[in-house]
Amino acid sequence: MRDVLTTPMFAPAASVLLNHAAAIKEADMVHITGPASLEGVLAIGQLEAACLDVGVKYRRRFFTPRHHLPRDAPPAWSVEATGLTVVVDVEEATWEMHDLPKKDHVHVVPLQASVELGSKNRRLGGALDSVVQAGAIAAILAPGGRRVRKLRPYISLGLWLRAALDTNMDPVHTVIVEHLGEEGSLRLVPLPEVAKPAVGMIPGLSERQLSRLRKVWPTMDVDQRSLALSEVLLPCLTEDDLSTPRLEELVWHRMLVGDADVDLASQVHAVRHAWPEEMNDGRLFASSLLDRWLRTGFLSIAD
Repeated sequence: MRDVLTTPMFAPAASVLLNHAAAIKEADMVHITGPASLEGVLAIGQLEAACLDVGVKYRRRFFTPRHHLPRDAPPAWSVEATGLTVVVDVEEATWEMHDLPKKDHVHVVPLQASVELGSKNRRLGGALDSVVQAGAIAAILAPGGRRVRKLRPYISLGLWLRAALDTNMDPVHTVIVEHLGEEGSLRLVPLPEVAKPAVGMIPGLSERQLSRLRKVWPTMDVDQRSLALSEVLLPCLTEDDLSTPRLEELVWHRMLVGDADVDLASQVHAVRHAWPEEMNDGRLFASSLLDRWLRTGFLSIAD
């Protein structure tokens, strides 16, 4: 793994994340808490993997997500009387670095970030979400940890689930995914090279045409592939359910781990559609999902 803290966009947050990691490593007991949501599972899982790899004692607690609470209700998390409480607040609004207060517990919230992209090095703004920060902390705690390495490819999925991609290109997501590809944690492939993508992710897409394209894909050159895939996707451009940036990611930049048949976005899609609506069921679902993910390294609703 290559240290994400060395990337320019992490520079303002590096000292904070290093302090978080040090506090976790020194604690007699760590209480890791986050909302019973997919984003909460993704963030908590990174920290649990590190704790398991380095032998830090911890307890897990899911609290009620905000969409299950009244609009004016305070956050549902609390700080434990003993040990170190780590709150992965994936639902919190994005903070500026200089606004972070000093607290006795660890509070991981989305942070403003900026990256330089393109040949002209345009500086674009975005956010370091709580999932990617949790992944960075996990890598500090256990850079060679077996479980941390297994869950490493998933650190970009918090950004994938955020609303930024529904309106514009998310520059932070782009840089994180490129970083994971360069370090070998995942491969970026076009849709026809995914053996078993989730059905229904792209409204208007003909599964039959995609299946036909997949059969002849290996015989095509780059220009033929681009033209053929564009023709298959033409009906999708009239659909309003997907933004152009998210459609481009789903078509050209599917995230695959090794030789897996199912890409990461498809895993997320299947889990979101299976998530129970009732809060208590959701908490149990989240706990089972996280246990399975830590055990197998695959985000799945069943073994």
